[in-house]
Amino acid sequence: MTVYDLYLISPHLALAALALVVIAVDLLTRRTGVLVGVSFAGLAAPAALSAWQAVDLSASGANELTAEGSVILYTLSIDQFSLFFNFLILAAVGLVVLVSNDYVRRMERLQGEYFGLLLLSATGMMLLVAADELITMYIALELTTLPLAALAAFLPNGRSSEAGMKFLIVGAVSSALMLYGMALLYGFTGSTRLEEIAAALSGGANSGIIPFGSMAALLAVALLLAGFGFKMSAAPFQMWVPDVYEGAPTPMVAFLSVASKAAAFGLALRVFYVGFDALGGDWWVLLAGLAALSMTIGNLVAIVQRNIKRLFGYSTIAHAGYILVGVAAITTVSGGAASFGPSSVLFYLAAYTAANLTAFFAIVCIGNRINSDEIEDYAGMLRRAPFLAITLALALIALIGVPPTSIFIAKIYIFAAAINTGESLMTWLVIIGVVNSVVSAYYYLRVIKVMFLQPAINTERLGASWPVNVALGIAALSMLWLGVAPDTILGAAERAVLVLAAGG
Repeated sequence: MTVYDLYLISPHLALAALALVVIAVDLLTRRTGVLVGVSFAGLAAPAALSAWQAVDLSASGANELTAEGSVILYTLSIDQFSLFFNFLILAAVGLVVLVSNDYVRRMERLQGEYFGLLLLSATGMMLLVAADELITMYIALELTTLPLAALAAFLPNGRSSEAGMKFLIVGAVSSALMLYGMALLYGFTGSTRLEEIAAALSGGANSGIIPFGSMAALLAVALLLAGFGFKMSAAPFQMWVPDVYEGAPTPMVAFLSVASKAAAFGLALRVFYVGFDALGGDWWVLLAGLAALSMTIGNLVAIVQRNIKRLFGYSTIAHAGYILVGVAAITTVSGGAASFGPSSVLFYLAAYTAANLTAFFAIVCIGNRINSDEIEDYAGMLRRAPFLAITLALALIALIGVPPTSIFIAKIYIFAAAINTGESLMTWLVIIGVVNSVVSAYYYLRVIKVMFLQPAINTERLGASWPVNVALGIAALSMLWLGVAPDTILGAAERAVLVLAAGG
C-alpha cells in the first residue's frame, strides 16, 4: 500500500481512529462533556480530509481520484458522489454526538462505547457509498450494521434488548439475501467489480425473454433489491422498523433514520448505475410498486400510533417510498441519461436528514425530561418548553412538505423527475405520493395539536444543555435554509451524480 492509497482512504481511517481514541479517553475520564467534546472535535479531521479530496478532485478534472497500481483501484471510488455522502454522514453524526450529551448521562457505564460504536458505524457508511466491488460492499455493510445492532440494545430494559435482537436478526437475513445475490452474480459474470458485471450483463440483456439473459442473473438482481429494501426500510421489508425505533436509544434512532437510509440509497444508486446500467427494461415498474406500497403502508399505519417513536418509524417507511419515486424515475430512462432522478434522490436525502434530525432532537430533549414517548404526554409542551415545541412543530410541518421547508422543495424535485419520464404510470405514482402527503398531515398535525392546544399535565419547565440546543438549532436552520435557498445542495447533488452517469 502506497502513501497515496492512505490518502485516498484517509477520511475513513481518521473516523475509525477517532472511535478508538474516544474509547481510550473513556478509560481516563467519566465526564460526559469530555467524551462529547472529543467525539465532535475529532470529526474535523475526516471532514477536512474529505474537503481536501474534493478540492483535489475539482483541480484534477477527473471523475475520481485514483492511481495506477493502487491497491484500492476498482475497490473504492473516491469521487464526487462518495464525497457528497461523506459530508452528509459526518454532519449527521456530528449533530447526533452533540444531542447525545444529556441522553448518555443515564448510562453509568458504556458512554465511550456508545460514541465509539456510533463513529464506527459512520465509518462503515462512508465505505459503503464508495464501494465499487461486491466483497467491499459486504464488509462495509457489516461494519455499518453490527455497531447499530449493539447500540439498539444499549439501554438496560427489555424493549431495548428486543430492539437489538430484532435489528440483528433482520439485518442478518437481509445481509444473507444480498450475499447470496452477490454469489450468484459472481458465478454468472465471473467478476465482483461493478463495471465488469455491467459488461457481462449487457451482453445477455436482450437475449430471449428473461431479463439479463439468465434466471441466475435475474434472481441475483432480485435478491440484491430485496436486501436494499431491508436497508432502506421500504415496504414490504419494513417489519423491523417500528419495534427498533421504539426500543432503541433515541439519539441512535435519529442517526439510523437518516444516515443509514442515506448510505443504503447511495449504495443502491451506485449499483444500479454502474453495475446494472440503471437496470433497464421494465424494472422501474417494480420500483414504482415498492414506492407506492411504502408510502401507503407507512402513512396509513402511522395514523393509529400513540408512541411518537413508533409514529416516526412508520413515517420513515413512507419517506423511503417518496425517495423510491426518484429511484424509479432513474430506471425509467435508459441509463438515466435524460433523467434528473438521481440528483433529486440526493437532495431529498439531504432535506430529509435536516428535517428528521430536527424532529428527533426535540424528541430526545423532551423524552429525556418526561421519561415517556407517548404522544399524549406531550400535552401543553408549548408552555413547558416553547423552543422545543416550536422546533418540533416546524419539523413536523416540514415532513408534510409545506413551504418554505426543505421537504417541500425535495418533493417538488422528486415528483418532477417522475413526471419528466413521460410514463403515465409514473404520473399516477406522483398522484399517489401527493395523496399520501395529505394523509401524513393528519398524524403530524395531531402531535402539534397535543403540544399547542391540550392543557399541560405537568407545569414543570423543560430545558436542555447548550450542546443539545446548538445541535437542534443547526438542524432547524438547515431545514429552513434548504427550503429557502436550495441551490447550493442542488448543485452539489447534480455534480455528484455526473460520475455515475459516466460510469453507467
